[in-house]
Amino acid sequence: MSLLLTPPKCEQLTYLSKQIKGYEEQAVHTTGADLYTLMQRAAQAVFCCWKTFNAKQTLVITGNGNNAGDGYEVARLIKQADRHVVVCAINPNKALSGDAAKAQKQWIDAGGEICNFSADALDECDVIIDALLGTGLENTVRDNVATIIKAVNESTKPILSIDVPSGINADTGCPQGTAIMATKTMTLVGIKQGLTTAKGKQHAGQLYFDELGIGEQFMKLATPSAQIINIDCFKPLPERSVSSHKGSHGKLLCIGGNHGSAGAIRLSAESGLRSGAGMVKVYTHEHAVLPVSIGRPELMVTSEHLDDALAWSTCVVIGPGLGQDEWAQKTFEQAIRYCQQNNIPTVIDADALNLLAKQSSSHKLNNTVLTPHPAEAARLLNLTTSEVESDRFYYARQCATNFAATSILKGAGTLIDNTEHTWICENGNPGLAVGGSGDVLSGIVGALMAQGLNTSEAACYGVVLHAKAGDRACEQSGQRGMLASDLFAHVRALINHK
Repeated sequence: MSLLLTPPKCEQLTYLSKQIKGYEEQAVHTTGADLYTLMQRAAQAVFCCWKTFNAKQTLVITGNGNNAGDGYEVARLIKQADRHVVVCAINPNKALSGDAAKAQKQWIDAGGEICNFSADALDECDVIIDALLGTGLENTVRDNVATIIKAVNESTKPILSIDVPSGINADTGCPQGTAIMATKTMTLVGIKQGLTTAKGKQHAGQLYFDELGIGEQFMKLATPSAQIINIDCFKPLPERSVSSHKGSHGKLLCIGGNHGSAGAIRLSAESGLRSGAGMVKVYTHEHAVLPVSIGRPELMVTSEHLDDALAWSTCVVIGPGLGQDEWAQKTFEQAIRYCQQNNIPTVIDADALNLLAKQSSSHKLNNTVLTPHPAEAARLLNLTTSEVESDRFYYARQCATNFAATSILKGAGTLIDNTEHTWICENGNPGLAVGGSGDVLSGIVGALMAQGLNTSEAACYGVVLHAKAGDRACEQSGQRGMLASDLFAHVRALINHK
């Protein structure tokens, strides 16, 4: 598939909930165990995670399904460890079935009690274990459960969720009305894709995973929905030949920067240089030539002869600061027409995406990367932003499919989709939510394509470089006040494996 990506391991793959439900029993049986043994293993994994809180008093909140069974087993382990634990159930008198009933009986036989949920139990605990709803939720959370979730979230106590924060759709990551805001989540057997992006990622908090001893068997049966990627998933770029020259490492043309918007294309172009492109040229509005040129003499800047600039390039980035006026539309049409006719690798970003949305029926793009944020994706698909965010995996695929391109759907847990495979970026932080950050990303991706990476490789590696650079900048000086240009030095170091 990719020349850069290393083969995925089980902890780097995500699954739909139906895949896990459909194959976990078969997988565990091939090991000679049963589902109750799997429940006990799950409890042990959660118990090990619980120990990191160093809690003196724990509140376990249980529902009526297998997730409740995990909760009872964890409570029993905590009690055996001689720590105080209280179990509150949605309905203490409701009879459970199957392995959950067995786990409940084991808890009672160990001297445990089951109480109604109360404000006192919430006030007295140091940590809360969420074993309410699990992965089976499809409808809106019922009022009585929603009341408990609201109280738990408002308590500000640390929360450890079992498998999925209660109320979160395991496939989309969206709250089903309301959802637990976990501090940590221990997800089991397979990573649920909804916990890796947008609201699901936020609600899961720090995500832990345990395959419960059946990972190898499960991977043989189930088809993953996506691969989680981070900087460690990538092999180094090839060493450069000692006889190479500036023309050997790609000629990146960055198009944009309308009157008053020079900064965007300047950021994109400089990030292209910092990402290893041998030469970077900017085609911009005549009023933006001087602002782009000042302070970065390595950039070639012009406002004339676009066809010549296009013929010179080995990759084109179009969109940052482009605008949507007559100059922008003319520039966009000329560039896209040339790139498609000559199969020039292209990155379409920012206002170029908005112009593309206005005439999407006339464009099936090849050798192209699209880089929309949710609002831009919504315009491309003629939807609302909330619709896109309601199922990011589906609509990232739709963007890719509709335009026959590789699509980067930006946001927490950025998604990359090439119509056949989906990747999820593990790195990144809210400090990257700042003006110019996307312009830097488009320059990185363009530079990688200019150096010979294909669209999927460049999109995946570029997203991860950008996100990890943001993490390093955050570690250095914090999230607030981060500038897009702060990423340059970190991108350069990362791409050189420093």
